[in-house]
Amino acid sequence: MQPWVDGRTFGEVLAETAKRFPEREAVVFPFLKHRRTWKQFRDDVRKAARALLGLGIAPGEHLGIWATNLPQWVELQFAAAEIGAVLVNINPAYRASELAYVLQQADLVALFLTDRFKTSDYFALLREALTSGRERFPRLRHVVSIQEQRPDLSGFHGFTSRNWPEFLHLAESVSEEQLNERARSCRADDVVNIQYTSGTTGFPKGAMLTHRNLLLNVYYVGQRLGFSERDRLCIPVPFYHCFGCVLGTLLCVVYGSAMVIPAESFDALATLETIQAERCTALYGVPTMFIAELHHPRFSGFDLSSLRTGIMAGSPCPIEVMRAVVERMGAREMTIGYGLTENSPIITQTGVEDDLEHRVGTVGRPLPGMEVRIVAPGSVEPLPVGTPGELIVRGPCVMKGYYNKPKETAEAITPDGWLRTGDLAVLTEDGYYRITGRIKDMIIRGGENIYPREIEEFLYTHPAIADVQVVGLPDEKFGEEVSAWVRLKPGHHLTEEQLREFCKGKIAHYKIPRYVVFVEEYPTTVTGKIQKFRLREMGIERFGL
Repeated sequence: MQPWVDGRTFGEVLAETAKRFPEREAVVFPFLKHRRTWKQFRDDVRKAARALLGLGIAPGEHLGIWATNLPQWVELQFAAAEIGAVLVNINPAYRASELAYVLQQADLVALFLTDRFKTSDYFALLREALTSGRERFPRLRHVVSIQEQRPDLSGFHGFTSRNWPEFLHLAESVSEEQLNERARSCRADDVVNIQYTSGTTGFPKGAMLTHRNLLLNVYYVGQRLGFSERDRLCIPVPFYHCFGCVLGTLLCVVYGSAMVIPAESFDALATLETIQAERCTALYGVPTMFIAELHHPRFSGFDLSSLRTGIMAGSPCPIEVMRAVVERMGAREMTIGYGLTENSPIITQTGVEDDLEHRVGTVGRPLPGMEVRIVAPGSVEPLPVGTPGELIVRGPCVMKGYYNKPKETAEAITPDGWLRTGDLAVLTEDGYYRITGRIKDMIIRGGENIYPREIEEFLYTHPAIADVQVVGLPDEKFGEEVSAWVRLKPGHHLTEEQLREFCKGKIAHYKIPRYVVFVEEYPTTVTGKIQKFRLREMGIERFGL
């Protein structure tokens, strides 16, 4: 049966949901005391959409959003879609040079930004980016603060600067009918979103995603979760990433579920407080977030009995972590999702009915409509079941390509539509997929292929270890050696020698870490993804390699 969202736009889906559930809660930011029903949220979106028309935004033009998890972010996400504009997500952790790169590479005509968060002064960073030369950003016409304070851009010419109330005031010059006329011109196959992939090497690339790409993805993900309008989803992951603004906000719009945002950026205590106070039924996060929640000193004081399901994704889930989420958090239907931005994002996911073994040992089965193969890197011919290789995918959620990067697009997508993921995986006899690592994360020691994931899973079974990351470090004799970066549980002690002793006789000698480093935290992206390339750099420096 064809999903009801297929062939529709964001605007049409939001209109349908607001019609079906006008008085149900749609958007909740408890820390801002901000609550909206579906009818109110759609009214907010329509007003922001009229204001965008008042700014003179044309169909297909690119708007950047550079902010933390705030109500205006979600309003702009759907307002831009309503008028056929393209929303460009900008990582809130970016500094001036990275912002300048996106302003230029994405051809932004307008930038919406927050004023400050923690130690970041966004207005000052923008001024610094603009000093690299107005000629670099010839299309930029508007800068809008989503707060009361307006950015001071005196000395920079050629664009307007407004605050949020001044921006919304522009809606008064545009009629509902003018907005309806524009909305009718939007098509399901139009690009609605450009999401920059956090490249570990080189510059980030902007994946162009359509209404259809994204709506089909979240429809099928919601099916796996058993979602309905009765669910309340706690979203502690950032909006700028597809985990937040696709699997989070957009999925809620499709199912009429409440989106509940605990804080501007991830905070373990705020997340636990919000689940309890708002009776959330679902929770998202990367493994490091779940670990922080489970190990919070006040964890046992919270009533999390409302939790049913959710998604753990972003990096491989350690078995012990999933077991604790099911048993201690009570999220008995927690699922594992695997995917990448270029596929809108989910490719495979476990179901709520899958047993614990499948939920921790695999990343599930492909979503409907996805063709998935395991191939030798560089090939598209499927390998036999049980043989490791690169996972490739083809289907309705594959991006249109990277914006203004034809060469990189051709490297990522084959002429017959297969998207190369760069991930190593294996297909099990019963049709589930297991991710064994990144092609470039694989450690080759003296001709032996070593998959970091395998060693990490083994080390997680040590009672003192809270988290562990395994990376290869260069070695003159063997080419590479294994290093383990270990975070201990509070109150536990472990030495390098004790860790190696634990490994002896249980894993092959060449997999036993040559280097062991005990750490308090890992270098991460804003989404909480651990940056293994940084650990490698730190190891090279630390051990003088």
